Amino acid sequence: MSAQTELPQAASETTGSCCSPSGSCHSGGAAEAPQGSVTTVYEVTGMTCGHCEGAVSDEISELAGVSSVKAVAATGQVTVVSEAPLDEAAVRAAVDEAGYELVGVKA
Repeated sequence: MSAQTELPQAASETTGSCCSPSGSCHSGGAAEAPQGSVTTVYEVTGMTCGHCEGAVSDEISELAGVSSVKAVAATGQVTVVSEAPLDEAAVRAAVDEAGYELVGVKA
């Protein structure tokens, strides 16, 4: 006598990529901005995939005061929520460290 166990298959296992249902290596969106925080959208060139998004997000996340980062390779936009306005030179250095180029701040 043998028993078979069937495990329910999660939706993420049947759609998207191995990373997530949406095909991104990172979770959905940036967290909601806490009250009194600053949201800035930067334009970054060179990102082409979820790995690129992660590299940029990881480097910017290390800056003091940053509470969330959402990079989108398809648009080249990186949305950063921070306690106070960030020094653009520091953000540029973080993006450079990740191997990409900060081309400006979206107005």
